[in-house]
Amino acid sequence: MKSKILFTLALIFTSTNLFAHPLHGTQSGFSNGFFHPLLGLDHILAMLAVGLWAMQMGGKARWIIPVSFVTIMTLGGVLGMNNINLPFAEIGILASVVVLGVLILAGIRLPLIAGSLLVGAFALCHGHTHGTELPAAVSGVNYAIGFAVTTIILHAAGSGIGAFVNKTAGEKLVRFSGAAIIAAGLILTYNYFL
Repeated sequence: MKSKILFTLALIFTSTNLFAHPLHGTQSGFSNGFFHPLLGLDHILAMLAVGLWAMQMGGKARWIIPVSFVTIMTLGGVLGMNNINLPFAEIGILASVVVLGVLILAGIRLPLIAGSLLVGAFALCHGHTHGTELPAAVSGVNYAIGFAVTTIILHAAGSGIGAFVNKTAGEKLVRFSGAAIIAAGLILTYNYFL
């Protein structure tokens, strides 16, 4: 089990494809959208972190935080598909990884509205980037459905991993995952500015 986890982490962290890029070829809009968030470590970490932080907050936040993210991300996708400029969207994505990691590490439980607005701001950046990278000749609606489905899956995975770790190893290990997310976010940010 440990060797599988280490192997998976090695693959993730040695990927040269750190930022999401569209698939090319004859895939449908749905498959392009579905795989787009999976092609960037920044997107994967942020989506997992949203689920993990929502689980950490508990109560209604377990579902309201992820739903807020997906809803606003879809709006951001529409903006991007319509070439409406959102300056610093990539910086917002990188900031989302680091800030969500800090929230998890510190165990911060914001009021539900504040938490929803925070993840919503990050979601707008993620969605905008997805939307601007809509491949030519595919359905924007199918593409948006695809990236929304993947985002929901990643949120659920983050929440499930967090709940499992919290139950089996305790809150300290959950918080440690926040530190790992921060470190990865800082490395991604450094690479972005090189």
